[in-house]
Amino acid sequence: MTITSVNPATNQTIETFTPLTKDETLEAVKAADQAYQSWRHASFQERKNAISKFASLLRERKEEFAELITRDMGKRISESRQEIEFCAEIADFYAENAERFLADVPMEDVDADAYIHYEPIGVLMGVMPWNFPFYQVTRFAAPNIMAGNTVMVKHASNVPQCAEAIEKLFTECGLPEGVYTNLFIPSEFVDAIVSDSRVQGVSLTGSERAGAAVAALAGKNLKRSVLELGGNDPFIVLDDADIEETVELAVKGRMANAGQSCVASKRFILLESIADEFIEGFKEAMASMKMGDPMDEETTLAPLSTESAAQKLQEQVQSTIDAGATVLLGGDRPDREGAYFNPTILTDVTPDMPTFDQELFGPVATVYVVKDEAEAIELANRSSYGLGGSVYTRDKERGRKIAEQIETGMMFLNQPTNSQAELPFGGIKNSGYGRELSHLGILEFVNKKLIHLGPANS
Repeated sequence: MTITSVNPATNQTIETFTPLTKDETLEAVKAADQAYQSWRHASFQERKNAISKFASLLRERKEEFAELITRDMGKRISESRQEIEFCAEIADFYAENAERFLADVPMEDVDADAYIHYEPIGVLMGVMPWNFPFYQVTRFAAPNIMAGNTVMVKHASNVPQCAEAIEKLFTECGLPEGVYTNLFIPSEFVDAIVSDSRVQGVSLTGSERAGAAVAALAGKNLKRSVLELGGNDPFIVLDDADIEETVELAVKGRMANAGQSCVASKRFILLESIADEFIEGFKEAMASMKMGDPMDEETTLAPLSTESAAQKLQEQVQSTIDAGATVLLGGDRPDREGAYFNPTILTDVTPDMPTFDQELFGPVATVYVVKDEAEAIELANRSSYGLGGSVYTRDKERGRKIAEQIETGMMFLNQPTNSQAELPFGGIKNSGYGRELSHLGILEFVNKKLIHLGPANS
């Protein structure tokens, strides 16, 4: 097999890469383990110097890396620049705060002189997705490298240019060989890596199917795992919301990255008193999206990541239409070259339809009208997913009470689900487990060791 970069705006092949053999893969594991034996003892200052340099290089070469993202997976160039800038912020955040996050914690109110001491655990495996090819890797690698672990990454096969560039960047920032390793490997090699006794943990961002397989493998081999899987985020609009502003946020929440985000707003749940006004504005705004070359600054709707992704989305949408859903906008693909999909709004989607509880990864919104808050909460929670969600109201206390009743890992008031370096990111139910970013993210793959020095006051 070969690993290929295909420009989704044209469906033209850009470059191919040769994957590692099984023996070469195991040699890479050996090198990562050998690097860990010294990196675990590196000072926080040494680690900080490298990760701070990583952030600096990202900013210095932002345009270069942004163009790589856009060519590899089709993201609009302005969004690609934002992704690179966010990666630099994450790297700086952990470079500045890791030592504080991993400082010894005295045990209080116990009859012992004891404390918690944080230590790295070893080689970690990351299986990363294509939709945010620099960000997903950075949020996994930066905290774990700062913690003293070494990391290996099997990136998505359709973003090999990004994968290669990230590895080179970590080398340029001064990390010793083996601290960060990019693996051009087929998916079946992941089993051998996770099963290897030198590998101590695995983090996967991707589909439920892939997450379930990796979680089972990690459990079988008694390895720690963190999973960030799909989402079907509810976007709940109450009757006192500012509708004009909320419509703008709805388009932003649904259409960022051409709708290809686990935390994109996907299910729009409207109280009936404001439903007509919201739908009218939402339809008009969605219809005005300008489809085009993602390198063009004027484009507001880029292609999907691959032709196969566009075909899958078409199948999901068509099956929903065939089952009785109403198409308010779009519902099909445009007659043009590339992996494009028309902005789409579906209503009358019922629980018996095949896509009611599926993630629609693209510019497709499903709209529901409910009579009151209780029905909105019940519908929001009628999902196997539990990643993020948002509530829109002028009454902060009202919004807070609803947010606390939604079964997700994250809820936002008057803004779509998003990421910040200092805030925890993760979900529940079929959206996975564990947390990334914030101080919680760096604690997932460390040993929280108890040191007991004797009786209290001894």
